[in-house]
Amino acid sequence: MPEGDTVWLTCRRLHAVLAGRALVTADLRVARLATVDLRGVVMREVASRGKHQLLRLEDGWTLHTHMRMDGTWWIRPVGVRRGGGPAHQIRVLLETADNQAIGYRLPVVELLRTDAESERLGHLGPDLLGADWNADEALARLQSDPNRAIGEALLDQRNLAGLGTLYRAEVLYLTGVHPRRPVGRVANLARMVELAHDLLHANRNTFDQVTTGNARRGEQHWVFQRPNRPCRRCGSAIRAETFGPAGAERPSYWCPACQPE
Repeated sequence: MPEGDTVWLTCRRLHAVLAGRALVTADLRVARLATVDLRGVVMREVASRGKHQLLRLEDGWTLHTHMRMDGTWWIRPVGVRRGGGPAHQIRVLLETADNQAIGYRLPVVELLRTDAESERLGHLGPDLLGADWNADEALARLQSDPNRAIGEALLDQRNLAGLGTLYRAEVLYLTGVHPRRPVGRVANLARMVELAHDLLHANRNTFDQVTTGNARRGEQHWVFQRPNRPCRRCGSAIRAETFGPAGAERPSYWCPACQPE
């Protein structure tokens, strides 16, 4: 699943080619929206909210999408034949006079009244890359369940909107905290929240997510997707497991020496 910085950058690029332009084609390939006609409607803006994409139209409606695990957005000039998958995987096709924005394998595609977006997304916590980012509110939400494993709490979008498995692994490593430690036993929780914000903010303008300061291939991360490989600090073998609430289990990575259980 894309992290919040990837979604932020995707929305920024969609905004650059769609905002202020009328839709020549608007093909929403989901059954409940099959008869919706948005041709001629001007796209006002494209914004992110955590991992959600909000394509706001001038007529007061918002096209809300979410990429989850497999979805992706592609942008290409009109007439150029390339993309992110076969045509039958396209869920959204938006076309202006110059460009196409194509949403492949999007599991969430729906229309919301723009003035009622909060009814659908109001449960989300502070957006790590939002203008309304509030570290104190994020900290309070995390602390509301002190017995919960910090690894689960960090991925709960009701606490921090935009954090995924990559940044969870890296933030926990950099603060020396085991993923299963209860929130109430995390002494540096405020620093963890600050670090999560700083890492997403630092990587928001590129799809190459770097947490080590080294952008060379294979050197970008401390523990993420490095099971059984040596810790870059102490040499211990990185461990991995999948855990979380039933139906929402996610891969977790940690160093047993730098992040003792």
